Amino acid sequence: MKLQTLKSIIEKKKNKSEFAIITNLTTGESEIFEKDKPLSKEMETYTNQINKLFKSKKNGIIENTEIFVETYVLPIKVIVVGAVHIAQYLVDFARSLNFEISIIDPRGYFASEQRFPDMKIINKWPDEAFKEIETNENTALIALTHDPKIDDPALQHALKKNFYYIGALGSKKTHENRCQRLKEAGFDNDQIDSIHGPIGIKLGGRSAPEIALSIIAQLVSETYKK
Repeated sequence: MKLQTLKSIIEKKKNKSEFAIITNLTTGESEIFEKDKPLSKEMETYTNQINKLFKSKKNGIIENTEIFVETYVLPIKVIVVGAVHIAQYLVDFARSLNFEISIIDPRGYFASEQRFPDMKIINKWPDEAFKEIETNENTALIALTHDPKIDDPALQHALKKNFYYIGALGSKKTHENRCQRLKEAGFDNDQIDSIHGPIGIKLGGRSAPEIALSIIAQLVSETYKK
């Protein structure tokens, strides 16, 4: 690998950029791939295959070649609003996945280090908490409190920032009331319809770990649609 390529890789890691290293295993030559940027003439033939591996966040050798693709993608930011019982199982499932979890809950007796060890916990109301977290369209929100005073400001922030995944816990009636409040707050039907509510894939389970599993399954599914 050329020194300049190595320096570029170090710089991109430092800046938390998403990229891939494309290596010809026969020659040892490497280059950096970034979304929407051209490849060298040697590699441009494989643009579609490289894009496919990069989008799927996987490493691998392109079929019938000696071209190895190694991807470097950032953890997905997932904001969990509500340090409830389900959130504890949710965090356990998420630990082994490429998710960077933050928990927001102004209720300190719920959102504690004892209940959520080694997690980023913000004991503030969502309006204040989001000032401490950089969010964008690559962020996900999971709202779990059922309390409009806590969930609604978080949902409004997520809608304004175009989070790629927004889910909210609650019954169909609870979600209908939630949607009505959002409509009264000025959000249109397309924005409101982007919310997964009731949250989670229908697995049939009702216990806290089963609900957490259904939420994680839906989150992973939507992540790979990005």
